[in-house]
Amino acid sequence: MIRFSATLRIALRALRRNKMRSVLTTLGIIIGVGAVIATVGIGNGAKAQIEAQIASLGQNVILVFSGSITSSGVRTGWGSAGTLTLDDVKGISREIPGVIAVSPEVRTSAQVASGNQNWYTQVLGESPEYFDIRQWPLVVGAVFGEQDVRGANKVAIIGKTVANQLFGGDDPIGQIIRVRQVPFVVVGVLTPKGLSVMGTDQDDVIIVPYTSAMKRLLRVTNLRSINVQTASANLLTSVQKQIVDLLREHHHIGPGKDDDFTVRNQQEIAEMATAQSKTMTILLVAIASVSLVVGGIGIMNIMLVSVTERTREIGIRMAVGAHARDILLQFLAEAVALSSLGGIVGILAGIGTCKLLPFLAMWFPVIPNVPTLISAPWAIIAFLFSAAVGVFFGFYPARKAAQLDPIEALRYE
Repeated sequence: MIRFSATLRIALRALRRNKMRSVLTTLGIIIGVGAVIATVGIGNGAKAQIEAQIASLGQNVILVFSGSITSSGVRTGWGSAGTLTLDDVKGISREIPGVIAVSPEVRTSAQVASGNQNWYTQVLGESPEYFDIRQWPLVVGAVFGEQDVRGANKVAIIGKTVANQLFGGDDPIGQIIRVRQVPFVVVGVLTPKGLSVMGTDQDDVIIVPYTSAMKRLLRVTNLRSINVQTASANLLTSVQKQIVDLLREHHHIGPGKDDDFTVRNQQEIAEMATAQSKTMTILLVAIASVSLVVGGIGIMNIMLVSVTERTREIGIRMAVGAHARDILLQFLAEAVALSSLGGIVGILAGIGTCKLLPFLAMWFPVIPNVPTLISAPWAIIAFLFSAAVGVFFGFYPARKAAQLDPIEALRYE
């Protein structure tokens, strides 16, 4: 232990003799480690943001989409075929255990007006259970009930964006809005939710009873999708499979035939949404790691120069009793000290960058305002990797110094 501390003191003293060279040598390590920390922080922040937006869909949710239409060789997206019916909703609700809430959904976009104000927005037809499934409470007002659904009543709940656009600072409760020339009474305003996973404004919406949307607005008998909630997350997979089996039976789809619907659970949606973020983070970390390798090459280069410059010093140390392993440890300690100090400074630089990015996004619109989430395990990994770089790239110069012949070293000028 005494020998190690003495070796470390000698190594640090040698590095202090050439402060500027030592600082410049560690720049590659600093940049590499800082880039890794910042990249992972941004990636984790983006992932957390996406997961929070997925969670805004509700807890333990399964989404059932109707199929697509193929016309003249062109296939449209999910929901265009309208293959789902209210009988499917009743079947899911009654026949599948573990399902605690079901909301049929129809969807359209329309120009809505109130007084002399108008706004183009999304209109959803839902059941009262939809607000429990989405965990979407109201700021003011009340949710429409089953009686409104049975009577296809002309009542509406609006999002915060629609409320601001149509009513400004006025109270919207009890006001009349016209959707495709059909008057609806506003009975509630939703709590703001912000942007969705796809970047759309979730608060730019009007929600009416699904029967009202089907009979009064769209004049259709089929559904675009069905929202299903299970009692627990453990039931998602089994309930999803039962829904597929039930719908194939309802739609008379034989073995080997393609489904005319699509079923996705919340976990699958989250995985799909975060897959791109994970891939990009891994790619950027790999690129940032190149800086660590370049920094390691710089350390090797400087250590070789240092061995050449200190050849006579090495000869004197050997002449007074130093062993080859002492010389090896000294130069290896210098290399590891350089890379470790660079790693520490790099971690601080990466954390500082993560903290600074939100402020930069305020001043420079080209910088995306993504929250950052610093990862302690990645900081430890980056530091250990930087130290390993010092050992790897410092070993050859240290071994070269240890193998010098003492007599030749003393004669070196």
